[in-house]
Amino acid sequence: MPTVAANGIEIAYDEFGDAKAPVILLIMGLGTQMIAWPVPFCEALAARGFRVVRFDNRDIGLSTKFDSVGPVDVVAGFTRALAGEPVEAPYNLNDMAADAVGLMDKLGIARAHIVGASMGGMIAQVVAAKYPNRTRSLVSIMSSSGDPNLPPGKPEAIAALLAPRPDAADREAVITHGMKVYRVIGSPGFPTSDAELRVKIEQSTDRSYYPVGVGRQLMAVLASGSRVDMLKTIATPTLVLHGADDPLVPVEAGKDTAKHVPGSKLTIVPGMGHDLAPGLVPILVGAIADHCHAADRQPQPAE
Repeated sequence: MPTVAANGIEIAYDEFGDAKAPVILLIMGLGTQMIAWPVPFCEALAARGFRVVRFDNRDIGLSTKFDSVGPVDVVAGFTRALAGEPVEAPYNLNDMAADAVGLMDKLGIARAHIVGASMGGMIAQVVAAKYPNRTRSLVSIMSSSGDPNLPPGKPEAIAALLAPRPDAADREAVITHGMKVYRVIGSPGFPTSDAELRVKIEQSTDRSYYPVGVGRQLMAVLASGSRVDMLKTIATPTLVLHGADDPLVPVEAGKDTAKHVPGSKLTIVPGMGHDLAPGLVPILVGAIADHCHAADRQPQPAE
């Protein structure tokens, strides 16, 4: 797995497709490694004429871990956020957006279609707003504007997200926990078989299991607050994709995101929850590829 030094950290990445093709940069969500972008998904986008780059965010996978910081108090972070008080965190979404742009710098990518899922969608929004000259288009998937007035996820989904992670020494417990989480937040209209889901969780567990980083990433989200005003400044072509049946980030969050980005397009997928189930791959690939190709046909700003 190649890595590059960018924005003061090591970032692990890989890529698919023609190196000279327009780039799609994939940014994954909270506590989730880049391999959660399924290989068939990446290969299908590459087959549609793109160079597809995926990477591990800081504190996850094979990218730099912030071990020196130690664990954070997520409950205290939530309490302060709900009270409208500032949340302190080792880093925030602006830092994670700078990681993405730093990776682009090291790979010689002047502009990319920025595609993010969940927390990755939040990071992608920041990239599009703060680095417009690096952004060909934006795709925000199952994400949010961060408006504190939006409805929360279902209690069982929130509980699954915040449940204590098993000890790394008990591999089977880790896998069982991961499968349970995906069963709670997954797509009811696109069910994943037990065998497929187990393979997915095994691969993630064996590649890197680092639950303390998940807490720090969550604090980054809480510390960053609302992006409503930021979204209003985005001028790049934007597609908002959201599942009608998302139990973790309700569909109202996707509607709200699209409402604030001028000229954006909203696509709601019936039966989709908060995952990239195999059955969703052709639907998502089609929507993303069509959007990115349309954006590439528009005049690009000068370098």
